[in-house]
Amino acid sequence: MFFELAKIGGAVVEPGNLLTVLLCAGAVFSWTRRRRLGRWLVTLAALGALVFATVPFGAGMIRALENRFPAVRELPAEVDGIVALGGVVNPWVTEARGQLSLGGGIERLTELAALGRRYPRAKLIFSGGSGDPLRQELKEAEMVKPYLESIGLDPTRVILEAEARNTYENAQFTYRLARPKADETWVLITSAVHMPRAVGSFRKAGWTILPYPVDYNLMPEKDFALRFSLRGGLSSAAGGIHEWLGLLMYRLTGRTDTLFPAPQGDMIE
Repeated sequence: MFFELAKIGGAVVEPGNLLTVLLCAGAVFSWTRRRRLGRWLVTLAALGALVFATVPFGAGMIRALENRFPAVRELPAEVDGIVALGGVVNPWVTEARGQLSLGGGIERLTELAALGRRYPRAKLIFSGGSGDPLRQELKEAEMVKPYLESIGLDPTRVILEAEARNTYENAQFTYRLARPKADETWVLITSAVHMPRAVGSFRKAGWTILPYPVDYNLMPEKDFALRFSLRGGLSSAAGGIHEWLGLLMYRLTGRTDTLFPAPQGDMIE
């Protein structure tokens, strides 16, 4: 039930959807006796669009997430296992078109391949099921399998976890597959913006994991360049709200131990 409610809630709070609802409601009311309310709603939608187009608060939310776990400069000499999270393949377009459809976050796969070659004895796990509550028949991990050899990985070497529907299940299901020992070193690969929630989920599952963030979108320092882009503003705001709301809901439901997971020794409740 949490999975379905999370998907519905995410759609409800998406900025573009909220603006559309305000605009449509305003248009409807403007043709009734409550024309004044309609004008206010349309005005509110216009002001909201202006804010999203000009104020980079979405970028600020994303930057805070991406900066939480610094890029890894050095890795241990020996690594026992590497986990890469899904979210890079569109299973439905892949199935319909007959070729792999890759979106953002492809670094999750390419870095899995690079580290797999660097550590030939490490166990490799790719975790990704279906994130669509209405379409569970196509699994991302199954779609990735034919592609592994083309990026330099032996498909028989990669353990494919195809049932996880969200980050919490990524952590739980891969832990059961790997059964990591306390003295083992495991690396977690996912997008930098997603790393705080992923680390929190993996720690909750019992992992002692080394974060390896990839797929950065922003410079680490604030950029005050002027801009006017409603599409860009809505996109960054939607991404930031999605992750921050996910962190809040995971904390409230006990899927993480902290609200904003951080590197070990710098925890915030």
